[in-house]
Amino acid sequence: MFFPVSKVFWLAAEPVQLLVLLALVGVGLGLTRYARAGRRLMVGAILGLALCLLSPLGALLLRPLETRFPAPGANLPDPAGIIVLGGAISLTRTAASGQVVLTSDANRLTAGAELARRYPRARLVFTGGSGDLFRTELSEASAARHLWRALGVPEEQMLFESRSRNTWENALFTRDLVDPKPGETWLLVTSAWHMPRSVGIFRRVGFPVVPYPVAQRTLGGGLDLVPQSHIVDRLFMLDMAIREWIGLLAYRLTGKTDELLPGPRENPQRPDLADASSKGSLP
Repeated sequence: MFFPVSKVFWLAAEPVQLLVLLALVGVGLGLTRYARAGRRLMVGAILGLALCLLSPLGALLLRPLETRFPAPGANLPDPAGIIVLGGAISLTRTAASGQVVLTSDANRLTAGAELARRYPRARLVFTGGSGDLFRTELSEASAARHLWRALGVPEEQMLFESRSRNTWENALFTRDLVDPKPGETWLLVTSAWHMPRSVGIFRRVGFPVVPYPVAQRTLGGGLDLVPQSHIVDRLFMLDMAIREWIGLLAYRLTGKTDELLPGPRENPQRPDLADASSKGSLP
């Protein structure tokens, strides 16, 4: 039930779409005896759109998410496995074109392939079925297999989980698939903005992982205060940031994470996996 409710909710709550709808309602009210309320609604919607389009709000909301988990330390032990979360493949365009079409989070897949080459004895696990509410026959896992083969990843090194539809199911089904053993190191590869919620969920299902954030979008410091990208990119960042903050709240309220904003933890049993912020990142 959680999956379809989350999809339907976002159809109505997506910021720019919601503001446009409110502006249209204002236009409609302008033709009735509630014209004054309609004008106020239109002005509010226009100001909201201006804030979304012209301000660095998206970057400011994304930055705390992207900087929450630094890259692993240089003394990281060889991992038993590398888990790559889905969300980097456009299933609709892939099905239409017959080629693997990547999204702006493509670094998840390329980083997974690069790590598999660096750690040839580690299992490379992709987890992701279809996040589409209606076209459930499509699977990211099959497209990821095709891409990784083309990139030269050995077939015997790869493992795929193709049933999951969201991050909660990614963690649950992957845990059951790989059956991690105590003391093993498992890298988790996903976009930096998505890492806090992902780590919190993996912790909740009892699967400790080492974050390996990729696909950073913000620049850091004062650079995020100055428009550096096309207006469409800024809208996309804002949409992503609001969606992720709402996701963090929803997962916390439904008990799928133990913290609203999960962060690094000290690991008394594995000091080498402690907070990586004081260590050099991997090359």
